[in-house]
Amino acid sequence: MWNGKRFHSFDYDCKQRFGCKLYKLSLDAGFSCPNRDGTLDTRGCIFCSAGGSGDFAASRNLSITGQLSSARQLVEAKNPSGKYIAYFQAFTNTYAPVEVLREKYLEAASQQDIAALSVATRPDCLSPAVVQLLSEINQLKPVTVELGLQTIHAESARFIRRGYPLEIYEPAVHSLAAAGLDIVTHLILGLPNEYPGDMLASVRYISSLPLTGVKLQLLHVLAGTDLADYYRLHPENFHLLEMSDYIDTLPDCLAILPEQIAVHRLTGDGPKKLLIAPLWSANKRLVLNTIEKEMKKRDFLQGQALK
Repeated sequence: MWNGKRFHSFDYDCKQRFGCKLYKLSLDAGFSCPNRDGTLDTRGCIFCSAGGSGDFAASRNLSITGQLSSARQLVEAKNPSGKYIAYFQAFTNTYAPVEVLREKYLEAASQQDIAALSVATRPDCLSPAVVQLLSEINQLKPVTVELGLQTIHAESARFIRRGYPLEIYEPAVHSLAAAGLDIVTHLILGLPNEYPGDMLASVRYISSLPLTGVKLQLLHVLAGTDLADYYRLHPENFHLLEMSDYIDTLPDCLAILPEQIAVHRLTGDGPKKLLIAPLWSANKRLVLNTIEKEMKKRDFLQGQALK
């Protein structure tokens, strides 16, 4: 048990490392993405919203300091520790000249109440110079690099327009690990034509790598995405996970993960104003409570079998 939970949670990690719970302040630093600017594509990943998966971030028209201030006001009443993570979330946050990146990162790291930085990016946007910069910032404040892998399966990667082959991902992980950086990988559960065995295969793959965390994200269909158009036009090809399916599969994923990999996300949050499906995912408290009940049941049955 980790702090009362049946898996190694990110919350447990924070309390062990920083002595308190940390809240993330989402940022839009004004970057683009090679999947949007024409380098690889102009459409983005099929599931990605107009906000570049940064729908909870403040306006990019504000400075980094201004965005942190705006985001802080939304959560400070429930954060007694007063410590935060500056989360560079929207689009690809290493996709700019190194000097531009350095300015943005240092502006966030200079804030006294920022305990750490989290940088969401792609493994094909991590040049040696960028990795060196992240390592330098890591000497000032701990830096976590979040990589959007989503799946190990080539057909699924093509469908979601990920834009890079699996062979790019693993060297990026080893490069970041060698630089002393924490690494979190994003996986999507419930992609079209992926079954439980396919999802578990992705979890097994990342479990063999030097990661410190994982985000397990239920596939959400959000308004304004190409995935929403596909869902509307091809419902016969689209099997969204029911809550019972997700509750059955998730504990199997957690059981595969080695102890050192912390779970940063169990379902994900689709903005309610954009969420088309699955609507059951909007009741996050119910989902998390049901996951906990399922894990308790499995623990009990396992205990009975050992008697």
